[in-house]
Amino acid sequence: MKQITLGSTHICVLQNAFGALPIQRVDLQTATQILQRSYDDGMRFYDTARAYSDSEEKIGHALSGVREHIYIATKTQAHTADAFWNDLKTSLRLLQTTYVDIYQFHCADTCFSPDDGSGMYECMQQAKSEGLIRHIGLTTHKLQVARDCIASGLYETLQYPLSYLSSDEEIDLVHQCQKQNMGFIAMKGLAGGLITNARAACAFLTQFDNVLPIWGIQKAEELEEWLSFIQNTPVMDEEISNFIAQDKTELNGEFCRGCGYCMPCPAGILINNCARMSLMLRRAPSAQWLSPIWQANMEKIKDCLHCGQCMKKCPYELNTPALLKKNYEDYQRVLRGEVTV
Repeated sequence: MKQITLGSTHICVLQNAFGALPIQRVDLQTATQILQRSYDDGMRFYDTARAYSDSEEKIGHALSGVREHIYIATKTQAHTADAFWNDLKTSLRLLQTTYVDIYQFHCADTCFSPDDGSGMYECMQQAKSEGLIRHIGLTTHKLQVARDCIASGLYETLQYPLSYLSSDEEIDLVHQCQKQNMGFIAMKGLAGGLITNARAACAFLTQFDNVLPIWGIQKAEELEEWLSFIQNTPVMDEEISNFIAQDKTELNGEFCRGCGYCMPCPAGILINNCARMSLMLRRAPSAQWLSPIWQANMEKIKDCLHCGQCMKKCPYELNTPALLKKNYEDYQRVLRGEVTV
C-alpha cells in the first residue's frame, strides 16, 4: 500500500487510517486491543471527535505510549469561544497528549473565517500559535461548505464523505484539494454501511493519490480485513469495476446516507436508520433489523409531525418524510412475509 501526504500538513502515512467513532460501542479492554493491534501492523493515523463519547479516552489509554509515532485528528462542534476551549482542553486530557495534529470543525454548516463575527477561526489560530494544535481542518457533509472551505485557503485539510457512490461533483472536491495542496480525508467510505464489499471500497479510494480514507472499526475481524489490504492492496481491475457499476445501478436514486444531520427528530424517530431501512435489510444481515427493538423504532414513523425540520437539515436535500413512509411500508411488507430479504 502506498503512502500519501496530506497536502501542506506534510503528514505522510499509509493510505489506510483508523476511524475511531465505532470504538465508543465496545469496552475499554476490547478497544485497547484493537487500537494497539492496528498500530502494531502499520496504522498511524487516528480520527476521533469530542462528540464520540469515550473514543478519545480509549485512544489515549491505548496509544499514549507511542504518541510521537502517530497522528491524531479530533474535532469540535463548538460555536462559541468558551465551548471551543473547553472541548480542546478536554480532548487533550482524554487523549493524554499536549497537542493535536489536526483539529477540525465538526459537521460544519458554514466555513468559519477571520472577522466573520463568530471568533471561531481566531480560536483555531490562537490554539495553533500556542502549540496545542498543529493543523486546522474542517469536516462537513455539505457540498457548498466544502467548496467554500477549499476556496478560502484557510484550511489545511477537508474531511468529506467519499465512496464509489459519490457524485461527480463530490469527486471533483478531491481534484480541487489537490490543486490547492490541501489534504483530503475521506469519511463514509462504506457509505454508512450501504457498501458491503470492502475490497471494492478500498480499490476505489486508493486510486486517488491525495486521499486518506478513514475506516470505522469496532471489531477485530473488521480490523484484520483493513490490515490485510496493507500488503495486498485492492486495485481497480475489471472485476471490481464491473461490481461497482452494478452496485451503483442498484443504488441509483435518492437514498439516505445515514449522516445524522437531521437528528434529533422531535417525534423521536431514528431517521438516519429508519429512512434507509429497506437498503439495510437487503445489504446487511437482516435479522438484527427485524428485531422487536427495530420494529418498535420503525413504528415511530407513524408519529411523524411533518414539521419539515429534517428536510431543512438534510445536506442531500432529500424528501425525508417521503423516504420514511416508503421505508415503513416496505418494512411492513417484509414483516408480513410478502417480501423476502
